[in-house]
Amino acid sequence: MKKTGLLHAELSQVIAAMGHGDVLVIGDAGLPVPAGVRRIDLALMQGVPTVAQVLQAVLGELQVEHALLAQESLGQNGDDGDTLPEWYLQQGVLLPAAPTIVTHAELKRRSQQACAVIRTGEYTPYANIGLVSGVVF
Repeated sequence: MKKTGLLHAELSQVIAAMGHGDVLVIGDAGLPVPAGVRRIDLALMQGVPTVAQVLQAVLGELQVEHALLAQESLGQNGDDGDTLPEWYLQQGVLLPAAPTIVTHAELKRRSQQACAVIRTGEYTPYANIGLVSGVVF
């Protein structure tokens, strides 16, 4: 039995197989998973697990070069619309300084080429992130 880190076997295998530039998407409960893309369904019930929880676990294992966020996710904190969502800010120290902002439609288009899409129990609209794999050297 594995002692530490990510315990989910399927998710751990996907991350171990990723190369530089590959994309892993973490999505809310409603994000469509394109046909032919591997789905890792972690959704247990509304809010379980959250995108923030899954993101934290993945960031402990994956070297991220940059992240992709949907423009529509900005301003979810009840502010002026330019602030990164709280679930992203919670992991900011582990993520690249600034995410690449794309439209939600573009994020869904890019998910067609993802290694996998992880479905969470998150019910926050547009709580989706694409993680582009970096290298550790």
